[in-house]
Amino acid sequence: MAKIFVTHKIPAIGIQMLKDKGHNVELREESKLLPKTELIKILASGNYNGVLCLLTDRIDAEVFVAAPSVKIFANYAVGFDNIDIVEAKKRRVTITNTPGASTESVAEHTLALMLALTRRIVEGDNFVRAGKYQSWDPMLLWGVDLLGKTLGILGTGRIGTEVTKKAALGLGMKIIYHDIVRNEKLERETGASFLPLVNEVLRQADVVSLHVPLLPETRYLINTERLALMKKTAYLINTSRGPIVDEIALVNALKGGIIKGAALDVFENEPHLAEGLKDLSNVILTPHIASATAETRNDMAKKAATNLIAFFEGQNPPNLV
Repeated sequence: MAKIFVTHKIPAIGIQMLKDKGHNVELREESKLLPKTELIKILASGNYNGVLCLLTDRIDAEVFVAAPSVKIFANYAVGFDNIDIVEAKKRRVTITNTPGASTESVAEHTLALMLALTRRIVEGDNFVRAGKYQSWDPMLLWGVDLLGKTLGILGTGRIGTEVTKKAALGLGMKIIYHDIVRNEKLERETGASFLPLVNEVLRQADVVSLHVPLLPETRYLINTERLALMKKTAYLINTSRGPIVDEIALVNALKGGIIKGAALDVFENEPHLAEGLKDLSNVILTPHIASATAETRNDMAKKAATNLIAFFEGQNPPNLV
């Protein structure tokens, strides 16, 4: 049986699945970030066969060199930008992820942020808690209706597609989108319109929602120049990856009235925020919890465990990267 190291505490169901198969599982019980230097130290001395890691664990050449006995890294995440895939292939190390597990929860969180932002829910909550609410006021905390507004989607993978469906069919929004691959099925189902240029989506949308993977070509996809293309009344939502947005540029755009507001679940240098971001009233910030539901996090644990079990039983893991 295999010796498996789990870098962070995860839902117990995944750990139990591994133990039920007879694997020797060593679980790091702490939830705080595991520095790469500490991870290397642990793996170098542990003679492990597999690792169940998180998106906060940077798995690169240094880690592979320190852990030659590890033949599989099972990422507890949909994305895998924390892992050097090129190095993994060179060293014949298997990498897996947990695709599809978070689609519904992230899509719902995206809509929750959109509604909270456009209807000023957080501002209203703070207003009441501060004892400022004295009576109903027809001029108090105006928001905007989403019915008939244009939602610009950048990236129509699983999550972007689900957001599109919910916004179009549930909220009555007009959808425009950009992706490297046109999604004609989505267009037929929702009335969405494909635009070949990112800039055209930004110019036309009342709300822009980001659903692209973090790649060299998508880093700082939203920067000073592109924020300037957006309507002054527009909102930006990011539940994909933090570095998709130049955070300093966003702070300046929010301060300067370039766009009306933003809602972020991910950040460029997590857990740190760009200076001034948390002080703005026209931004909503959540701590990377878009997939934080019992259903999703348990499913991710099961998928990660299933990948490891299949690998050590000589099968192809169902979620190979």
